[in-house]
Amino acid sequence: MGRHGSAPSWRIQLRPGGASAAAAAVLLVLPAAAQAQAWPQKAVRIIVPQSPGGSTDAMARLLAARLGEALGQAVLIDNRPGAGSLVGTELAVRASPDGYTTLVVSSSITINPNMHAKLSFDPQRDLAPITQLSAFPNVLVANVALPVRNVQELLALARAKPGQLAYSSAGSGTGTHLSAELFKNLTGADLLHVPYKGGGPSVNALLAGEAQVSFATLPSVLSQVRAGKLRALGVTTTRRSFALPDVPAIAEAGVAGYEHVQWTGFLAPAGTPAPIIARLNAEAVRAVHSPELKPALASEGAEPVGNTPQQFAAIIRSETQRIAQVVRKAGIKAD
Repeated sequence: MGRHGSAPSWRIQLRPGGASAAAAAVLLVLPAAAQAQAWPQKAVRIIVPQSPGGSTDAMARLLAARLGEALGQAVLIDNRPGAGSLVGTELAVRASPDGYTTLVVSSSITINPNMHAKLSFDPQRDLAPITQLSAFPNVLVANVALPVRNVQELLALARAKPGQLAYSSAGSGTGTHLSAELFKNLTGADLLHVPYKGGGPSVNALLAGEAQVSFATLPSVLSQVRAGKLRALGVTTTRRSFALPDVPAIAEAGVAGYEHVQWTGFLAPAGTPAPIIARLNAEAVRAVHSPELKPALASEGAEPVGNTPQQFAAIIRSETQRIAQVVRKAGIKAD
C-alpha cells in the first residue's frame, strides 16, 4: 500500500533480463482512475495571481482551509501578483497537470485575452475549469457631495455636463473599468475615466472628491456605504444584492440589459486527469456552501456558486465574448 494506506503506486524496477521494453512501457502507464485514487500524496498548491489581502486571496484562503481538511493534505497559497494577474495565471498554465497545482482567479481571465493581443497562453484552451466559487456585483457609488440620489439623476447630470463628471477605476481593463464602459455604452453617458493603480486608491480618490463616481467592487465600499461616506446608486447584477437590499440593480433603475458580474473561480492546468477535477469540484462545491464559508462570503457581499466544470466553462466562454464587444467599442487598451 502507498502512503496513508492509499492504493499501490504501480512503480516497477527494471532488472537485466526482466520484462521486455514494450511490456515495461505498458506496466509503467498509470491509468487516470488509479492516479485519482492515489491522489493526493503531498501538498496541493493554489496559485493566487493577486497580492495578499484582496477578495480573490481571501476566497482562496477560505477554500484552502476546507480543502485541506477534506483531502487530508496541506493546501498552500502561493501569491504571484503582477501584470493584471497574468504572471500567476501563466505560472499555473505551465505547471504539471498532476492535480498538485491549481489556480484561484477573478473574472480577469475573461478580460485579459481581450486586452492583450499576444498572450502566451489561451485561458480557455490551457486551463481546466473546476468550479465558479463566488459571485458579487460591483456598485455604482457617488461622492456624497454630488447632487444625485439615483441612476436617472446621475444620467441627467452627465447629459447636462458632458465629459465633466469623472469616474475612478482600479485601472484600465479592470472589472471596475469595464462596468463603467458598459454603462456608458448602454446609456450614452459621457463620463471621464480616471484610472488608479488598484481598487483602494480608486475608492480613496472618490472619497477625496478627485472623482465623482465609481463602479467599485462591493467589498471595497460596503463599509463606506453603510457608514454614509459614499452613496450607492445601483448594483451591476440583474437583481439586488442581499448586502445592500435597498439599492436597486442598475437594470432595474432603467438601464435595460445592464449586467456585469464579478466572480472568483477555481481552475487547474489543462490535462489534469478528469477524476481529480471531479474530486476537486465536489470538495470545492461542498466548501463554498459549508456553514463555515457562507457567513465569511456574506460578510464580503459575495454569494457562493459551486457549479459544474461544464457550467463554469460556459460562463468563461460567454463572458470573454461579451467583454470583447465592450473593449472593442470603448477602444480600451492595457496600461
